[in-house]
Amino acid sequence: MVLADERDIHLLPKVGAAWMPKGSQEEVMTPGQNEKHSRAGALNLATGTIRHCLGPRKNNALLRDRLTVRDRTYPAHQVSRIDVVVDNDKMHKAKAVGQWLATHPRLALLWLPTYCPRANPIERAFGDGHDTGTRNHKRKRLRDVIGDVERHLHANGPWLYKLSRLYQEPEVTAAVERIAAEAQAQRAA
Repeated sequence: MVLADERDIHLLPKVGAAWMPKGSQEEVMTPGQNEKHSRAGALNLATGTIRHCLGPRKNNALLRDRLTVRDRTYPAHQVSRIDVVVDNDKMHKAKAVGQWLATHPRLALLWLPTYCPRANPIERAFGDGHDTGTRNHKRKRLRDVIGDVERHLHANGPWLYKLSRLYQEPEVTAAVERIAAEAQAQRAA
């Protein structure tokens, strides 16, 4: 099981609180027209590793690329089933994603509850990357900002997060088992 998410990386800095000596004020650059690039990744809770891919837009093609990375990362002879936990973004429910999943039966999407980002530990890892790599940055090129975020992921991993207590609730366990059984029945039909 891996937990997945997507995040946009913007050229314009994310402005936020920062320490500075008393009496000084840090200047935040605004390099002009905003540009953005998207990153999609999946966190393996057992190892704390994040495998991700980059794309020009946050859309279902980026999701399919990420699923392809999952499929190749865990060969069929070693792992018979891969559950990918995702939020309720409309890209996860796109027709092209459904078609891709139909041709890759060992991968299955499991849905997080709506509006429940704290249940997904990769949100915290991606949030840490943004807080460190994109807050108050002074970069003039998007590729440099992306490089900063990438270096942060590599330098500060593995991302060993404990699951939210939400996952230990009997109702949640029962709901996950029910959803998995329904998905299995649907694939068998």
